[in-house]
Amino acid sequence: MKVEQIYTGCLAQGAYYICSEGEAAIIDPLREVGPYLQRAEKDQSTIKYVFETHFHADFVSGHLDLSKKTGAPIVYGPTAKPNFPAKIAEDGEIFTIGKIKIQAIHTPGHTLESTCYLLIDEEDKPKALFTGDTLFIGDVGRPDLAQKVVEDLTQDKLAGMLYDSLRNKIMPLPDDIIIYPAHGAGSACGKNMSKETSDTLGHQKQTNYALRDITKEQFIKEVTDGLLPPPIYFPENVKMNISGYESLDTVMERGLQALDAEGFETAANATGALILDTRSPQEFAKGFIPNSINIGIDGSFAPWVGALIPDIRQEILLVTEPGREQEVITRLARVGYDKTIGYLKGGIESWKGKEMDHITSISPQDFVDNHFPVENILDVRKPTEFQTGHLETAKNVPLDFINENLSELDKDQTYYIHCAGGYRSMIFASILKSRGFENVVDIQGGYKALVETGTPTTV
Repeated sequence: MKVEQIYTGCLAQGAYYICSEGEAAIIDPLREVGPYLQRAEKDQSTIKYVFETHFHADFVSGHLDLSKKTGAPIVYGPTAKPNFPAKIAEDGEIFTIGKIKIQAIHTPGHTLESTCYLLIDEEDKPKALFTGDTLFIGDVGRPDLAQKVVEDLTQDKLAGMLYDSLRNKIMPLPDDIIIYPAHGAGSACGKNMSKETSDTLGHQKQTNYALRDITKEQFIKEVTDGLLPPPIYFPENVKMNISGYESLDTVMERGLQALDAEGFETAANATGALILDTRSPQEFAKGFIPNSINIGIDGSFAPWVGALIPDIRQEILLVTEPGREQEVITRLARVGYDKTIGYLKGGIESWKGKEMDHITSISPQDFVDNHFPVENILDVRKPTEFQTGHLETAKNVPLDFINENLSELDKDQTYYIHCAGGYRSMIFASILKSRGFENVVDIQGGYKALVETGTPTTV
């Protein structure tokens, strides 16, 4: 028996490959299915089932492509109603894979169809539980994402269901089983997930706040307290996972259109496509195509795309480091942005001679020596980060909600922008630039670097 967690840091997502005696199963696959096919081929195994713990909101699953390429049925838990052929498991139903078994355990709460899968080994002993977004390490799934699925369904009702699922279905299982969740720290599917990606159930009973001996009322209050609005792309991803989507092969073929500078400019003018520049923040600042948006590929790329580009059907033209085009298109498709229509062949170097823009980016010491104190400091970190300490005159304008907060800013002012380390501030500055704000200054290194200069802060 082999169990492999395939963890993707950008989405803080765990998919699982399980193999026994020439048969395999995949749980919660990502959009690109090649890695799963390669693992099965290496093990000389046939993928027998594609298990889904629920209809995911934070990424587009690879269930349809994987099923089409392997013939393996897609399995959901009770109450799931996908718009494509699938096996809807009964609560407690058992599936065999080689010499092992997987039992479906219906655990509504995060969503109505949420289902965990219990791995039972060759000796008929429970070994692991794949919990999806029901139980994380140190946390549980947020109960507010499925409110609109059923009339009169509220987050409190879902939280109550989650309480019952945890206590009646999961906590009675043996303490030594391994918990394998769908996400870790950094995902928006929970509030305070651990950076660890697996643990024993027994240890979680000791350390996870949601598994304490508390009343249902206490649980509902704690689980729902402090929930931030989900990213805007979540409902769109749910729809795609329920209704279906284009094959990733089609998305890649459309996106991998190499355009020279003239062709790129023509396409931008003809389509109104968003120009997305995925280079590092400081490389972007030195020179970019006017009206480009910078979201660096070497960061939490896909979640920020989903949070900041309102229309999931937006056509996109890419500027990337040469050779990384396929990677970028794949990571866009993971969150449902399938309308990439081409990329700048040769990267930004091929644009030289045409109009360029830039963003002033200064060192923290330069800011302290020549500009501080000023009133127009924008701290674009999350409110929780801002509350732990900030520059005395800074205003918190979180990047997450820039589209809602732009009206509060004045295009005639000069703004000094920082985040925690420099990634988010350049995204913010590029969006301001594209909306007609000419006087934006990025502070390199973010709040951490500013603190090291001795700049006055609130703590």
